[in-house]
Amino acid sequence: MTQGIYTVLSNKALTDSVYKMVLQGDTSALTAPGQFVNLTVEGCYLRRPISVFDWDENTVTIIYKVVGEGTEKMAKWQEGYECDVLVGLGNGFDMSKSGDAPVLIGGGVGIPPMFGLCKRLIAEGKKVKVILGFNKESEIFCKEDFESIGASVYVTTVDGSVGIKGFVTDALKNMTYTYFYTCGPMPMFKAIENTAVGGGQYSFEERMGCGFGACMGCSCKTKYGNKRICKDGPVLEREEIIW
Repeated sequence: MTQGIYTVLSNKALTDSVYKMVLQGDTSALTAPGQFVNLTVEGCYLRRPISVFDWDENTVTIIYKVVGEGTEKMAKWQEGYECDVLVGLGNGFDMSKSGDAPVLIGGGVGIPPMFGLCKRLIAEGKKVKVILGFNKESEIFCKEDFESIGASVYVTTVDGSVGIKGFVTDALKNMTYTYFYTCGPMPMFKAIENTAVGGGQYSFEERMGCGFGACMGCSCKTKYGNKRICKDGPVLEREEIIW
């Protein structure tokens, strides 16, 4: 984990409520897709934890949804704005277990960390399928990003306005794959648990206090005792989770 002042290079809306921000700064602590950053927002007591969409030697890209005071303020940050950021938090995904044809499943704001994972799996020569779940057409984002790096993309919408009508499991149940990775809301996780076959990893969305394991505010029960989502996670393996 590193802490520093990062500069906003761009901050643009992808939908009515979803924004994509590129920050310039030290990214050396980012070692695995699925890690997150924790941003200080002026006037807010707690930092805002945001999943990493992608990164390179000098920049980190995040995608976030405006849901409250903190993210509303973030949406107003303009090019050149400087913010204090903790970078390289969490364990990230274990790519060694993917097999040759993994499937990645993202729901809503659980989609962003899937991109960094997808990009690196494809770089290893894996044939990656991606399922993106939304409620309706106007909420869709990042579909083209996944397609541009060579993933086979399947979109589901609850109202059937685009792609497969229904939920991510309506696409998953007809697929063959060697392993699964997923990030999204808990109802989606429980549906996947009842549908998926074989091994997999879940990246949990959780309200956090400190973001690095000190406050114990995001602990959850596993077969191996309590684990902190921010420190021991956010990624947990299917076999260890107690639902």
